[in-house]
Amino acid sequence: MEENQEIIKTIQVGSSTITLIGTAHVSKHSVKLVEEQIESGKYDCVAVELCQPRHENLANRSWWKNLDIYQIFRQKKATLLLINLALSAYQRRLAEKVGVEAGQEMLRAIELSQEKNIRLEVIDRSITTTLQRVVTRVSFWQKLKIFSGLAAGIFVGEEITEKQIEDLKKGDMLQNVVQEFGESLPQFKQVLIDERDQYMTGKLIRLAQSPDAPKNILALVGAGHLIGMVPAFSNPPDEKRMQELDDKPPPSRVGYYIGWAVCVVILSMFYVGYSRSPELGFQLVATWVVVNGGLSAVGAAIGLAHPLSILTAFFAAPLTSLNPTVGAGMVVGLVESYLRKPKVSDFESLRDDIGSMRKWWKNRVVRVLMIFFLANMGSAVGTYIAGASIVSQIFG
Repeated sequence: MEENQEIIKTIQVGSSTITLIGTAHVSKHSVKLVEEQIESGKYDCVAVELCQPRHENLANRSWWKNLDIYQIFRQKKATLLLINLALSAYQRRLAEKVGVEAGQEMLRAIELSQEKNIRLEVIDRSITTTLQRVVTRVSFWQKLKIFSGLAAGIFVGEEITEKQIEDLKKGDMLQNVVQEFGESLPQFKQVLIDERDQYMTGKLIRLAQSPDAPKNILALVGAGHLIGMVPAFSNPPDEKRMQELDDKPPPSRVGYYIGWAVCVVILSMFYVGYSRSPELGFQLVATWVVVNGGLSAVGAAIGLAHPLSILTAFFAAPLTSLNPTVGAGMVVGLVESYLRKPKVSDFESLRDDIGSMRKWWKNRVVRVLMIFFLANMGSAVGTYIAGASIVSQIFG
């Protein structure tokens, strides 16, 4: 037990004793530790770092089959799903190196609590709420840095050393990651880690103070969360703060206003061009269409989109770039998902395919999300390049 002292904390809340254990989500050691604790018979409740949707997805390994990719694009949830897949792929890569599937200690806790008829509680905030708060509160450049970092870790990351694996099992690496996030991506750390530390602490205190409160609670959370959760028990969030943490923020208006500003500027440039000469006006419009639409089409083509989807990207991007309520990627994704509906086999192999760059382009579910992302990126780059060219043609 001595080697586990740093990742096991005991906290008294009222008449309930909470044993807080920090796990590594890709560690055989953590799975064994969870088994030993639950089989000891000391606990009448097991609380896990899962929300209800993640609990259901972990228990039901075939949940991917129920995805309706077309509806995901219609409901504008493609970005959330793409981020979720990127995080899953990164964990998958670590799991392959360590030799245990990500989240296995949580799955084992669920299985044992059912076998031994022990009360099970999920204490984490909804993954949808967390991702929406990331999307709305983290800047575009930080989101790009996060996604590029995940992509590098999945596809071109350096080999993980034996020492790193051992550190990961002890939880030390997770603590280092938390500190790194705090230094380079403070907004990301606040939403993904700090807020959830407060939320899970609040949920455990609610559980311990409930009318049917368990006497001995085993709480399983990622080792990186211990840094914030243990001190939070001394200054727990009140009901108002818990409600704030659970709220799904409205979409940021900054991008919306910037989008309309771009629209006004570009249309004004067209007007100035046509007022000087029809030839210049036509040239400006052609520049906008060819560059913006062309780069979006190139992005879709890199994703191996259907020819009609590539054509859609070319014609949609110049228009959607002037309308911040609709993105080129969403339009292209809708067309692609309609033309090439994912097969059952794509959903069945999704969990394995997300860890391989080659398979990302073969699996129709992942590929349509990549097409969505690449068409959007192409259009965004095209907007700036075409805009700069238009300004240069008028004032140059």
